[in-house]
Amino acid sequence: MMQLTETPNQKNSLFNAMNRFIGAVNNMDQTVMVPSLLRDVPLDEESEMSSLKSDEDEGDMYSYYQLLKSIRRDIEWGVRCAEDEEEDEDLAKQFQYHLTGLQEVLSKLTQQANCLTKRYKQEIGIGGWGQ
Repeated sequence: MMQLTETPNQKNSLFNAMNRFIGAVNNMDQTVMVPSLLRDVPLDEESEMSSLKSDEDEGDMYSYYQLLKSIRRDIEWGVRCAEDEEEDEDLAKQFQYHLTGLQEVLSKLTQQANCLTKRYKQEIGIGGWGQ
């Protein structure tokens, strides 16, 4: 099967960003065979995953595992529609603003799913530090 290479513009497409995130979460989900092992495993403060941490939430790897799976489910199956926003804004500018933000968030979430997968492997003693 012929594999197409991504152009720089395609790398920045929302579709590809969503696919990378869903792929990372699917990999995480397939790797984490016993999610309960993630309970009470603290996040590294230097970790990319700590950026999801709120002031009230202590957060452990299990809560981030659940969060990432929940976001994947919302992307795949949709979320409830919110009330219509004011339509006074230029729709093209509004779309561009939200698209850019969504791409940035999906990129960070993809990194976090990959980080959680790597950390899980380290916790259970499989794989090297460089994987």
